[in-house]
Amino acid sequence: MPFGEQPAYLRVADDLRGKILGGELAPHTRLPSQAKIRQEYGVSDTVALEARKVLMAEGFVEGRSGSGTYVRERPEPKLIARSGYRPSYGPTPFRQEQADEGSKGTWESVSVQEVASPAVAARLRLQPGDKVMSTRYLFRTEGEPMMLSTSWEPLALTGRTPVMLPEEGPLGGRGVVERMAALDLVVDHVVEEVGARPGLAAETAELGGVPGHVVVVVCRTFFTGDRPVETADLVIPADRYRVTYHLPVK
Repeated sequence: MPFGEQPAYLRVADDLRGKILGGELAPHTRLPSQAKIRQEYGVSDTVALEARKVLMAEGFVEGRSGSGTYVRERPEPKLIARSGYRPSYGPTPFRQEQADEGSKGTWESVSVQEVASPAVAARLRLQPGDKVMSTRYLFRTEGEPMMLSTSWEPLALTGRTPVMLPEEGPLGGRGVVERMAALDLVVDHVVEEVGARPGLAAETAELGGVPGHVVVVVCRTFFTGDRPVETADLVIPADRYRVTYHLPVK
């Protein structure tokens, strides 16, 4: 195929995508059937099917069992603020950022003790078999699920202390910086790695999405010196939210 020339199924997908973006095919409108696509564009059944698959993979359409394929509503992405490290004590980052943005955020959490997985052990620089406190969160803004978070803290550090449970006790919900200070540990920096991957079925079910749709994953680790004291994975639906960073310039 000559350079720059698209396969037939991509040309069909491009045209249909243009109609969706231009409003000719509005949200919740049924996509033309495979037979209609074949007739309108003069292509084979295989080409028509592949064009529909492209639009589905891109998140422009969705299949409804026994009904057909429909144009998905694509809301304007909202922002999730990440403000970088704050030396002052106070609420957890989510609580602080929700206050900054004037959002109405709520959250649910559950904490359990477990053996660190190899990946978590590596991030926290633990030995195989070491235990951690795992806390799983579901965050909502104005009632809509918007982020999952799972954090892990070494029980060798926090076990049998007033801050063992992140959301309970005298400093419950106060964030890693203040809770670690109660153990005479000064959190002096945080590292965040941002990536993307297809969402797992369990994740997208909780977030109100479709399995396979892309999620943004922020892997965050708090340090005191070179010692990691907490690590977490934040999972955010990429089609509905954008992660925005507010970082100081020194």
